[in-house]
Amino acid sequence: MALPATHARLSRLSQENATRRENRHAFSVVPPTNNIYAVHQPDVSVLDPAGNPSFEITAANKSYKHQYSNIYFVRLRLLRQFVEDRAHKRWRNHQGNPILVPRVLEVVKSRMCYIIGTVYMDMPLKPNVIEDLARDQSIPPPPPNTKFHSPEDNIMLEDESGRIRLVGEYVKSARLVTGVIVGALGAETPNGDFEVVDLCYPGMAPQESLEDLPQEEDGMDVDGDSLASDEWIAVVSGLRVGSPSPPDAQIQMLVEYLIGEEGGVAEQVSAARISRLIIAGNSLAQLLPTGKEESGDIEPSAKKSKRYGYDATTFSPHPVLTLSDYLHDIASALPVHILPGESDPSGTILPQQSLPKAMFGAVAKLPTFSCETNPTYLRLGCQPEASNRPPLERNLLINSGQPLDDMFKYLPSPPNTRLSILESTLKWRHMAPTAPDTLWCHPYFGTDPFIITATPDLYIVGNQKRFATKIVVDQDKNGEGSKARCRVVSVPEFSRTGVLVLINLVSLDVKTVTFAVQGMTGAGENAEQPEPPVNPSPLPLEPASTAPKSSLSSEYL
Repeated sequence: MALPATHARLSRLSQENATRRENRHAFSVVPPTNNIYAVHQPDVSVLDPAGNPSFEITAANKSYKHQYSNIYFVRLRLLRQFVEDRAHKRWRNHQGNPILVPRVLEVVKSRMCYIIGTVYMDMPLKPNVIEDLARDQSIPPPPPNTKFHSPEDNIMLEDESGRIRLVGEYVKSARLVTGVIVGALGAETPNGDFEVVDLCYPGMAPQESLEDLPQEEDGMDVDGDSLASDEWIAVVSGLRVGSPSPPDAQIQMLVEYLIGEEGGVAEQVSAARISRLIIAGNSLAQLLPTGKEESGDIEPSAKKSKRYGYDATTFSPHPVLTLSDYLHDIASALPVHILPGESDPSGTILPQQSLPKAMFGAVAKLPTFSCETNPTYLRLGCQPEASNRPPLERNLLINSGQPLDDMFKYLPSPPNTRLSILESTLKWRHMAPTAPDTLWCHPYFGTDPFIITATPDLYIVGNQKRFATKIVVDQDKNGEGSKARCRVVSVPEFSRTGVLVLINLVSLDVKTVTFAVQGMTGAGENAEQPEPPVNPSPLPLEPASTAPKSSLSSEYL
């Protein structure tokens, strides 16, 4: 396998490729077969995503004539019953015998009751399209706010009948964003507000693979002693190929590590257990104009000449070609799933549709290369090595980070962290509640695909500031008497941190590998700063890896 000639030392590596491939295959679980999936890891396969919603926009739902209010009505209709059932169990023995009021505008003053509706955050700092249209266009717009939160915010609860303002110390400290379906317990005040004493959420959705998860609650919150033969998946995000300071050396090291041509025997054995790679968005840097066309330095005749359908004076295909070379090397050894991100050449609104395979050249012909939507569900089947373990099925929910970035603007930090917000989305049963208010999305009419109908085993979010992970456990038991559990993983940007996240499909343990080169720009900065602890979990949110130190660390270079 020929690697892209981006480093001088590849000439030396090319002479050792045959020996290294022999060493790598010597640690394979089964002998190589003609199936390209089985050459690297035959025990993990992609299953039919039965029961998971599809994020593909087809001719049946590709319509922009509907109002966005339909999404809120559908969301409330689908989640109201879950909130009502949990609220009845939670408050049936509460003092005052609270009753359910079916509409928020039918509450009675000074009568303890609870209402169910959709949260709306009235925030002066939030973008307002009406104000943008009314603004004097001759004046440059102000820079966008990094935070929408301010002391002047008002929290509303609305349904089909109208809207009522929620007040009280309890609701001020609650973690709420626009679009969340909640039940509020309280009473109406003399001035017409609703004073809240408690809140109830839909709770975590049922989980299909409860019997596959370990029963020790804290056993998955930190890295454990995973079996060396367990299957692992690799997750990376934010490669940003083509940026002004691209991490070319770190990406090349990543490619060589994944295909078993980097490091010593220990690293090659570790890489041989990786069954597939998931790239969670922002693979390409944001396209910036060259400015040549505006400067007038180009002859008029040169402006009209185009090659391969684009203007070579204002666009360069080199980032796409470079990324394609990287992907071809990796996909020749193991399956690759790539999601679009905010900076990738895909649509702006969610769900982002899969990138066209034609743009990736030769790698598009490989059956191991898959382009996914953002967000996306992946259902993986895994066969543990232990003879007493049945086959496992893992349900993965992955997105490129736009919903979390938008929700983070609504809440003060501290005390809120990105990891705590991800935990709340599972309890809200919604991965992107701020869509379509401040997060652009498709105007769905009769459905809301962002509702989490089944709790995934792995909830992966890419392009974050730093690595963090936690096990989220539902505090209320479901009908079968088991608790839904989910491993939440925040994947940092590779271009800034150089971090590759590895997840054990059997035990759901997590570890990281950092690629860094001293004296070179890009990657390796603040790779794993821990997030502040979030109560009630007494364990650190970012466990230290129990894996042996890799020779790929900067201290070995």
